[in-house]
Amino acid sequence: MNELLLDAATRAASYLEALDARKVAPDREAVARLDALDTPLPAEGCDPTRVIAHLDYFGSPATMAMAGARFFGFVIGGALPVTLAANWIAGAWDQNSAFYNATPATSRIEQIALRWLVELLGLPAETGGAFVTGATVANFAALAAARHVVLSRVGWNVEADGLFGAPPIQVIVGEEVHPSLVKSLGLLGLGRNRVVRVPVDGQGRMRADALPRIATPSIICTQAGNVNTGAIDPIDEICERAEGSGAWVHVDGAFGLWAAASPELAPLMRGVARADSWATDAHKWLNVPYDCGLAFTRDAEALRAAMAVTADYLPSLSPFRNPADYTPELSRRARGIEVWAALRALGRDGVAELIERNCRQARRFAEGLRAGGFRILNEIALNQVLVAFGDAATTQRVIAAIQDDGTCWCGGTVWQGETAMRISVSSWATTDEDVEKSIAAMLRAAKSAGATPSR
Repeated sequence: MNELLLDAATRAASYLEALDARKVAPDREAVARLDALDTPLPAEGCDPTRVIAHLDYFGSPATMAMAGARFFGFVIGGALPVTLAANWIAGAWDQNSAFYNATPATSRIEQIALRWLVELLGLPAETGGAFVTGATVANFAALAAARHVVLSRVGWNVEADGLFGAPPIQVIVGEEVHPSLVKSLGLLGLGRNRVVRVPVDGQGRMRADALPRIATPSIICTQAGNVNTGAIDPIDEICERAEGSGAWVHVDGAFGLWAAASPELAPLMRGVARADSWATDAHKWLNVPYDCGLAFTRDAEALRAAMAVTADYLPSLSPFRNPADYTPELSRRARGIEVWAALRALGRDGVAELIERNCRQARRFAEGLRAGGFRILNEIALNQVLVAFGDAATTQRVIAAIQDDGTCWCGGTVWQGETAMRISVSSWATTDEDVEKSIAAMLRAAKSAGATPSR
């Protein structure tokens, strides 16, 4: 076992060390070689060392270099080295972290990490939380708590009686709500289409002045970090308008909620602590390995009421917190170990520096591309940059040229009717030199694709 694990660790380290020198996207030839793994199910086993060698030889070259410094395609960061190492340790422990009595180490460490996160993000001290897979399930869990509370206020037990015959819930979202939140509403039986969509402003922020009359029961879903522009809804004003109505205010903060950890950016998050629940991803701006979502609710008991189950065979009786009482999953890995490692290694100041550095780098991208004669479509609120290189067809050609060049990788989007390239700066590994190298590659690609700068 030791030789196998050391071999895997050596191969993983070699992969990471080589990322800076390779193209961000895999070569077509490398992707084609994956066919070698597509064999009939083997009847006989194989030497584990050979299995790992095959996985590395065929798999590693065919990966997108998301763990590297110049992947800007999605709002995700590469794993901090300490979090990857913690992930390996937790994997070796192989704990099904559902109940404290069975897994005291991982349960306790997760509880510590949650307390640190509540403090770091400036949430109310009584806030409860849970580690889940990602923002989709974080939204699902938090909104399940919301559903529980708003229906209990009108005398309905949704966990026991379901939604058949239940009072209808008014769900209010912004016009540019993220599809993962809409998916969560569908999974909860609240409907993907049965929502009231509120108009947004020129940066994609929900207009508080356009909120409808708030009925009872209601859930208002706000957004911290528009997936295109990075803009943050006026959460304070929305909470002000909702106050006294009995409505539950939720914040989808998949990446933007981390801005609350920065003294420089915290003013953008004014009022966020007034909300009732929050969802975010640690594998985005905290840079821990996939997967690691976080659901928080001001009323910790509401989350437990929506999620907890009991059975005679489960070791659930404990004076300590059972992680599975707050999550959709019963069987679950100890996701909180990497978060604890990140926060212990970075500290409050290190998290703030990481977030502020990425936002400064996003502003530099905007500055460099604007100086090159291309149009920046959004105000740079956080770490998101939208750039148009001309009409839709030209912009698409430039994106394809950038992806083919391999210096960096960005994707396309259509926002408020305009086709753009989206740059998301979220990685601990991205240096200012990486930004300058990427700007130069983007300008080269624009020239080769026939984009005409406007002066």
